[in-house]
Amino acid sequence: MSLSQLSFMEPRLTDMRNAVRQLTLPSVTASHDVQGEGGFAAELTRSLARVSAMQNSSAAQARAFELGVPGVALNDVMLDMQIAGLAFSTTVQVRNRLVAAYQEIASMPV
Repeated sequence: MSLSQLSFMEPRLTDMRNAVRQLTLPSVTASHDVQGEGGFAAELTRSLARVSAMQNSSAAQARAFELGVPGVALNDVMLDMQIAGLAFSTTVQVRNRLVAAYQEIASMPV
């Protein structure tokens, strides 16, 4: 495969890297002033809102593709749906770890 054939993938890879950074890196203001913004609960709420927005956006884009709206490419739809799916899976794993930690703490003798 030649380099020119791979160049069309570069914008998609950049989009994926940016999406991963948004999910994994806390914002600068949140890292400096966690107590003033509500702490862990507020950050969890913001993360859930971001995941929800990603899912809503990918669903809207899929609907637009199904309706034949010009300018909506299948590869963009599939990529956005995969990113939203990964974000949701990550959220479920975080929830599972929180539940496990709570159960462990609740079972400790006092």
